[in-house]
Amino acid sequence: MTLPRKASLVPVSERSGETMAPDGALICPAENIFDSVSVNDALAEVFETSSDNSKMRSETVRILRDAQKAGRKAIADAFSERPFDARALTRSYTYLTDQLVGTAMLVSSTRLHPLATPTQGEKIAVLAVGGYGRGEMAPSSDVDLLFLTPYKITAWAESVIESMLYILWDLRLKVGHSSRTIKDCLRLGTEDFTIRTAMLEQRYLAGDKALADELERRLKTELFKGTEREFIEAKLNERDERHLKQGERYKVEPNVKEGKGGLRDLQSLYWIAKYIYGVQDVAELVPLGLFTPEEFKTFVQAEEFLWAVRSHLHLVTGRATEQLTFDMQVEVAARMGYEDHAGRRAVEVFMQRYFREATRVGELTRIFLTKLEALHVKGAPLLERIFRRRRRVKAGYRVVHGRLDVADPDKFLSDKVNLLRLFEEGLRTGMLIHPDAMRLVAANLHLIDDEMRNDKEARRIFLDLMLKHGNPERALRRMNELGVLSAFLPEFEPIVAMMQFNMYHSYTVDEHTIQCIVNLAQIERGELIESLPLASSILKGGVNRKVLYVALLLHDIAKGRPEDHSILGAQIARKVAPRLGLNKADSETVEWLVRYHLLMSDMAQKRDISDPRTVRDFAKAVQTVKRLDLLTVLTVCDIRGVGPNTWNNWKATLLRALHAETKRALETGMEDLNRANRGAEAKKALRTELAAWSKADLKSETGRHYDPYWQGLNLATHVEFANMLRALEQSGDPGAMEIRLQPDEDRDATRACFAMGDHPGIFARIAGALALVGANVVDARSYTTKDGYVTDAFWIQDAEGHPFEASRLPRLTQMIHKTLRGEVVAKEALKSRDKIKKRERAFNVPTHITFDNDGSEIYTIIEVDTRDRPGLLFDLTRTLAAANVYIANAVIATYGEQVVDTFYVKDMFGLKYHSESKQRGLEAKLRKAITEGAERAAS
Repeated sequence: MTLPRKASLVPVSERSGETMAPDGALICPAENIFDSVSVNDALAEVFETSSDNSKMRSETVRILRDAQKAGRKAIADAFSERPFDARALTRSYTYLTDQLVGTAMLVSSTRLHPLATPTQGEKIAVLAVGGYGRGEMAPSSDVDLLFLTPYKITAWAESVIESMLYILWDLRLKVGHSSRTIKDCLRLGTEDFTIRTAMLEQRYLAGDKALADELERRLKTELFKGTEREFIEAKLNERDERHLKQGERYKVEPNVKEGKGGLRDLQSLYWIAKYIYGVQDVAELVPLGLFTPEEFKTFVQAEEFLWAVRSHLHLVTGRATEQLTFDMQVEVAARMGYEDHAGRRAVEVFMQRYFREATRVGELTRIFLTKLEALHVKGAPLLERIFRRRRRVKAGYRVVHGRLDVADPDKFLSDKVNLLRLFEEGLRTGMLIHPDAMRLVAANLHLIDDEMRNDKEARRIFLDLMLKHGNPERALRRMNELGVLSAFLPEFEPIVAMMQFNMYHSYTVDEHTIQCIVNLAQIERGELIESLPLASSILKGGVNRKVLYVALLLHDIAKGRPEDHSILGAQIARKVAPRLGLNKADSETVEWLVRYHLLMSDMAQKRDISDPRTVRDFAKAVQTVKRLDLLTVLTVCDIRGVGPNTWNNWKATLLRALHAETKRALETGMEDLNRANRGAEAKKALRTELAAWSKADLKSETGRHYDPYWQGLNLATHVEFANMLRALEQSGDPGAMEIRLQPDEDRDATRACFAMGDHPGIFARIAGALALVGANVVDARSYTTKDGYVTDAFWIQDAEGHPFEASRLPRLTQMIHKTLRGEVVAKEALKSRDKIKKRERAFNVPTHITFDNDGSEIYTIIEVDTRDRPGLLFDLTRTLAAANVYIANAVIATYGEQVVDTFYVKDMFGLKYHSESKQRGLEAKLRKAITEGAERAAS
C-alpha cells in the first residue's frame, strides 16, 4: 500500500493536539523551521514511485535532512538577530525536532512496516522525556525518547522502533532511547531518581495517545504521590554533589548547565514544583505563594539569559559545549552584542552579567526551598543539616524553622540601621537569615542613604561584622548578594560580580575580596599556623586588626577602570576609611596599604631578594616594622585569595625571606645588608659544613667565587656546587659537565644545578634544554668563577606547578645532557611543543619591556612582561646571548597566561646598560623574538 501523491503526513504537534510552540512563541515562522507541505509532497512522491523499504528510508532521510538543515539555519539566523530571545529559540528547536521525530514515526509505522489489523499488544506510543519532554532544547541537545508499549515488545513494534531510530541517527541526532511498558516505568522510576525525573517531564509525541495518558495517570497516582519528601531529598543531594564537582558560581570558567547558579539549579526548582504541585510552568508558583511576581520575573530573566548563553555556546562549537571557557566567553560576548566600555573589555561586561544572574539563581533557590519548608512539605534537616542549640534572639526578631526572621516588618523598617543589625544578630546567634527577612532587606535598600552611612551606630555594626564575631565571610557574602554591601559602600558596587579576564584570578573581584578576608579570619583563628607560620606569628604578636580588615576590603575596589587600580584605590580609601569611623592615623595606614598592596608581592616574585639594593629599596618604602607586618599579612591573604592553587611554598619562602631581611634592616640598620658581611658569613658556614675537606681545598673553593655568588645562594646549594666543581677538576676533561637535580621541598620546586667550563650562551642552552623536558623555570642564577667555570642554579616545576617526581629525575638529567651536548637542537625540537592552547588564545597580553639601573648596584634589570608560552625564556635568553649580554640572574613570575621575566644583566665589559640607544636596540631585538615566537606558537 502506498500513499497517493500529495497525501498528507500531518506534523506531530498538530496530530497530538499538543502544539509545542505556536507561531507566536517561535523565533521565526513555523513554515521556515519545518515546511510540512513541501516535506509531505516530497515524501508522497517517493512513496508513489517506490515500494522498496531501503529506498523509501534513504529518501526519507534525504528529504528530512534538507528540511532539518533549512530549519536549523532559519533558527540560527533569527537568533543572531535576536541574541537574547532564548525561550523562543528553545521552543523552535523543540518544534523542529518534534516534526522530524513525528515524521520518522509515521513513515516507519505506516510506510516501512504497515500493519493492517493491529492486535491489542501491538500498540506503541512515542514520548519525549527529559529536557526534550520539557520543550527546552539547545542547538545540540540530546533527543531523549521513550517508546511505550502495553506489554512485552512485539516483533512489529521492534521493527518500527529500529527503522525510526535509524532515520533519526542518519539525521545526526543524538538520540537517547528506551523501550518500556508502563509496569517497567513504574518499577525503574522507584529505583532510580534520574529515570523518575526524566519521566516527570514526559510529553506525548506520536502513536497511541490512550497508552500515553494511562502512563501519566499511573505515574501520578502510583509513583509520585506520597513520595514528595523523598524526591526533594534526592534532588537536593544531587545538587550538592553537582556543586561540589563543578565548584563555586564565582569560578571564572563556569559550567552554564551544571555549575552553581546555572540552568540545572533552575530546572531543579521546576522539577520539585511539578512533582509536588503538578505545575506546567514556573508562573504557577506565584499564585501558590512560593514566588512573588518580582521573583518570578527574576527567574524568567535568569533562565532566558542562561539559555541564551548555552545556545550560543552550542552554535559556536557545533556541539553540546557547557563550559564557558575563556575563548568561548569572547565569542559568546561578541554574538550577544556586548561592546568594550569604560576601559573594560566586552567579555568582562558580559561575564559580570553572567555572575550577577548566577547569584540571583542562588537567591531564588534559597527562597523557594524555605517556602516549601514553611508549608511543611520538606523536613527542616534539608536546610539545617546540623542541629545545635540556638541562642535566644533579641527583641524584634523571631525564629522560623531555625532561621532568623523579622517579627514586625514595619517596626523593623522604622529604623534604617536595622538593615545592618539583622546581619549582626545572625552572626551573634549563629543562625541563617530567613528568606522573608532577606526579601524585606532587598526591597528596601533605598533606606541605606548618606544619613545612614554616616550614622555612628551603623559604622560600628559594619566594622563589628568583620572584627567581632569571628565569621566575617558569612555576613559579607550575604550582604553582597542582597546588595546591602554596595548600598552601604557605594564604591564597592562596580566590582560586584566583576570578572578579571585572565587565567590568574579564579574568582570575581568581589568574591576575591571576600576570600582574602576569609583567609585573614582563618589565620586569626589559628587554623593556618602550620602552613602560614609568619603571618600567624605576626597576628599573634598583635596588629591593628581594624586597619587590616578595612585595607583588605578596599584593596581592589578600583579594579576594572583605565587608571592604575592601586593609585585610584588609595584615593577611594582616603574617603571611605574616615567614613567607616577610622581615625586619621589609621585612615592614612589603610590608604598606604591599598596604594602599595602589590609592592611586597612584586618585590618578592619579580626581583632578586639576595641583592642588597632590593631589600634596601623595599625597606625605604615600608619605613616601619609595623607597616611591614601589616603589608606581609595583607600580601599573603591577597595571594591566597586569588585561587585555590595560587599559594605555594615557593611564594611563602620568598615572602618570608623578604620580610626577615627587611625587618633586620629596619631594626639594625641598612649596613647589615652589606655584601661583604653576608659573604663572610656564607663562607664561614661552608667551611663548617665541609669540615672534612683539606684547608687547601677549602681555600680554593672559597676563593674562586665573586661576592654575588655567596649572597645569592643558600648553604645547601653552595655545598652542591663545591662537590660538583671538585668532580669536574678530578675528571680532567675540559668538556665535562656536572648536572644534579634534587627536590627542594621547602620551595615546592626541583633544584637543577649545572657546573661546566664557561662559554658564551650557556644560560640560553640550559633554558632550551629545560623547556624541552617540560620544565617551567621559576628562578635561575648564573655565576662565573675566577678560574673559568660557570655555576648555574635553576629552580624548576612541572606543568602543574609542582616539583618533578624523584622517579623522573634520572630521565630528565639524561635528556638535558643530550641537549647540552648538541645531540638535540632545542630551537628545532621546541617548534612542535611551543604552542598556545586554544582556550588561552582569547587573551590579549601586551608586551612591556623596562630597563632599571637603580634597582641593583652592579646590574641593569631588564623586565619583560608578556604572554607566557613554553619556549619564551629560551627565546629571550638566546636573543640576549646573541647580543653579548651577560645574564647573572633570571627571576620568573607567572600570573596565568601572563609572565614577567626579570633579568639581571651586564654588557660584555661588565658594565650596566646606561646608553638609551643600547637599551632601545636590545628592546627591539627582544620584541622581535617575542613576536616571532608568538606567531610560531599560534600556527
